[in-house]
Amino acid sequence: MSQYRTLSLFVVLAAVWGSAFVAINAGLAYVPPVLFAAVRYDVAGVIMLGYAWLVADDPLPRGRDEWTVVLVGATLIIAAYHALLFVGESDPAVTSAVASVIVGLSPVLTTVFARVLLPAERLTPLGVVGLLVGLVGAVVLAAPDPTNLTAGGTVAKFLVLCAATAFALGSVITRALDTDLEIETMEAWAMLLGAGLMHLAAAAIGESPATIAWTTEAVLALGYLAVVASGAGYLLYFRLLDQLGPIEINLVSYVAPVFAALSGWVILGEGIEPNTVAGFVLVCAGFAIVKRTAIRTELQRAGLLA
Repeated sequence: MSQYRTLSLFVVLAAVWGSAFVAINAGLAYVPPVLFAAVRYDVAGVIMLGYAWLVADDPLPRGRDEWTVVLVGATLIIAAYHALLFVGESDPAVTSAVASVIVGLSPVLTTVFARVLLPAERLTPLGVVGLLVGLVGAVVLAAPDPTNLTAGGTVAKFLVLCAATAFALGSVITRALDTDLEIETMEAWAMLLGAGLMHLAAAAIGESPATIAWTTEAVLALGYLAVVASGAGYLLYFRLLDQLGPIEINLVSYVAPVFAALSGWVILGEGIEPNTVAGFVLVCAGFAIVKRTAIRTELQRAGLLA
């Protein structure tokens, strides 16, 4: 794959995942949040399972260790992450841009969890500084009111931060378990089981399918999230992972907010606040500090740094 083609696909992935936040906000006007996330992964899970059946050597997890990986992915990466994200985005104060920037903290959190849970890795003092810078960025983005911490969508933004934390923790635990389960098989079954968990959660909090308004906009939002953002998006992600490696592909989380902000502004008329931009810059700075060595190595390998 040529460098230009790889770069083009990277930008496409960032655009797809960035605009997904807009689709979430659009669909939440017609579908209860947790139920919306559950139905999304009903569809996406079937798509991914079909793909796994075509390309994986074994489309079924085998044994306790492989099913443990699937359960971790289903619980943290799919169910907890998306349920919390969708509930957070149901608050009007959490625009597409705000949600995408908070979720952009995931790579920093992933690095931190990896160094805590994997014995061979430790945070250096400068790495701790990077973590703190990223966390400050999340706080600046949330812009809490000191006199009333429940005002201005602070709770909703905190839920989105919890979603990012769940995703990061789940990613690290699945790596730490270190099984031979193929990623397509793991993703497919995690999506399906995660959807089941979200259906249970939706029922527990009183969300009913009867309250869904199946408008054209709702169907389009669900279709985009399930088929494009989840189905095609994950397939594109795995293809680029082989080409770029984990360091470069992780940077998609920092390009996605640009597309989230632009598409939110164009499609939903959402404003772009100064604290959103400042939070985005700080989160990026935190990631760059934590991953400074790996980023320097990649830049040297590409001939962009002596």
